[in-house]
Amino acid sequence: MAEETQNISALMAEERTYPPDPEFTAQANAQPGFYDQDPDEFWEKEARERISWFTDFTKLKEWDRPHAKWYLGGRLNVCYNCVDRHVENGLGEKVAYYWEGEPVDDRLTITYADLQSRVVKAANAFKSLGIGKGTKVAVYLGMIPEAPVTLLALARLGAPFTFVFGGFSANALGSRMVEMECEYLITQDASNRRGKAAVLKSIADEAMDMAPTVRTCLTVKRTGSDVTMKDGRDQWWHDVVDGQSDDPASCPCEPMDAEDMFFLMFSSGTTGRPKGIVHTTAGYLVGVATTHYYVFDIKPDTVYWCAADIGWITGHSYIVFGPLANATTSIMYEGTPDFPDKDRWWDIIERYRANVLYTAPTSIRTHMKWGAEYAQRHDLSSLKVLGSVGEPINPEAWVWYRENIGGGRTPIVDTWWQTENGMILVTPLPGITTLKPGSATRPFPGVKAAVYDEEGNEITPGDGAGYMVVKEPWPAMFRTLYNDDERFKETYWQKFPDAYLAGDSARVDEDGDFWMMGRIDDVMNVSGHRLSTIEVESALVDHPEVAQAAVVSRADATTGQAIVAYVTLKEGAEGSTEKLTELRNHVGTVIGPIAKPANIVFSNELPMTRSGKIMRRLLKDVAENRELGDTTTLADPSVVEELKARSES
Repeated sequence: MAEETQNISALMAEERTYPPDPEFTAQANAQPGFYDQDPDEFWEKEARERISWFTDFTKLKEWDRPHAKWYLGGRLNVCYNCVDRHVENGLGEKVAYYWEGEPVDDRLTITYADLQSRVVKAANAFKSLGIGKGTKVAVYLGMIPEAPVTLLALARLGAPFTFVFGGFSANALGSRMVEMECEYLITQDASNRRGKAAVLKSIADEAMDMAPTVRTCLTVKRTGSDVTMKDGRDQWWHDVVDGQSDDPASCPCEPMDAEDMFFLMFSSGTTGRPKGIVHTTAGYLVGVATTHYYVFDIKPDTVYWCAADIGWITGHSYIVFGPLANATTSIMYEGTPDFPDKDRWWDIIERYRANVLYTAPTSIRTHMKWGAEYAQRHDLSSLKVLGSVGEPINPEAWVWYRENIGGGRTPIVDTWWQTENGMILVTPLPGITTLKPGSATRPFPGVKAAVYDEEGNEITPGDGAGYMVVKEPWPAMFRTLYNDDERFKETYWQKFPDAYLAGDSARVDEDGDFWMMGRIDDVMNVSGHRLSTIEVESALVDHPEVAQAAVVSRADATTGQAIVAYVTLKEGAEGSTEKLTELRNHVGTVIGPIAKPANIVFSNELPMTRSGKIMRRLLKDVAENRELGDTTTLADPSVVEELKARSES
């Protein structure tokens, strides 16, 4: 933890504060005293106000540590809560999504009535293919309207799903389908990426070869790219969906138990094997709807944009289910921020008069690098709240974001949470929180967070860094790891049996505000994407010419963390620029492009202890260009100096 504390020292010297604007406070959803509510009373009240139940719950929660259950006895349907009830309540003509394709002028306005029609048609089509309650489905789509439609249609039927990010490789998709034993896959021919078609179907074909349980693949025709369609397995979306009935009565919403599995989200683990994180129905929906409403100060006329990808937990919670449960109008964008030019985001905000933008520090730093002039081309005065998610944000990026995008007036909600959490756990609340650049400030009401030392004692505010933990259950928390409850207990509850171990380090200042300091394990956070070092090492060693590989991260001004790989080739072969490119591409094929190392250092040897363990701590020192730590346990201390020289050359 000493290394983490050293890294954060500059951050903790941050003294700028931004008190709430009284005018904003007067209209805010969260009012003074909001933090002081009793957790159980709060979560019961929110469940009754935000969610419609087919059968009311009879018990708020059970807590048999580490296993929690919420809203016991309750029955509901996520699709009904996100779509049907809004249409029934007269909101059918309200816009659910302003969808913006990457090609300029490729746009759709989808009302809640339109969304219901699309979802019912899709659900009827899925039903005709054999999908029903309990059927396991994989989804491999880009940011197209069919993505939320698919998730809502599966929720309507009670079919649990796993949505795999469209940038992942065939191996990543295939392994997840095998792990979940998926019977169906829903994908698209290709997605638009900076004016070119990035083919998904061929990747899906390769993944299905690895997953024999998949018997049907439904493919959306997005770009018209040439793809292979296998007889008896592959069908076009439009052939199966378009002719279906859109009458809601033709496909009623399936009543689901509060604790029925809703979806799996696979997350990187330190063992290299992805963890199947189990989210259930009621607690998840209550958690994301409640946090969305208060954290972003959502009003009936709010136009909200979470600029993430649905393939990540942020997209599930704050593009699809949280906003739709609150009958919010959202923006959804298919493409990249720099196509056709670097002002695309700001053009979208100006066109739709967006009030909220929620994005990652990586994106903010990228826009900083490009320059404020792109934002200055557009009227961004409609923005009222700015959000940050995915990793700690450095204070200068925070201030740049507020000044250049928020006009020096908007609150910034710097949110901390994880795939396992399901919902935002630590965050400012606009209108009542004094903001500090770089601090996530306070736990959300009903969340009992703390920082522990090595022995499990709570660290007094202002007394240093430690392990970020949560001491009590929250509704949207994951319930276990799929088919691996022992790993669930060992990973998250073994070190501190009385608290959930988040895997992040943090400290609490004298005011009680939380400052997040990064991972305490070997999971890297690259542009908000969590990747384990072992996953990347395994991909490198999979190459026939690689003998050994060690992977660490280094700080990066744009991506937060960048991957640095140290590689020893077989038979004493020397590295080259061509070999570096080949290995980077190999990692991209095995895992996905986001996992490509930013740098590869070739060496005849890696620093090992006398017992044969690679000393990654020293490799990280080299990558960060820091003074080397203790090298007394090394078998050959000169190896590190050689690596340092190679990395600088």
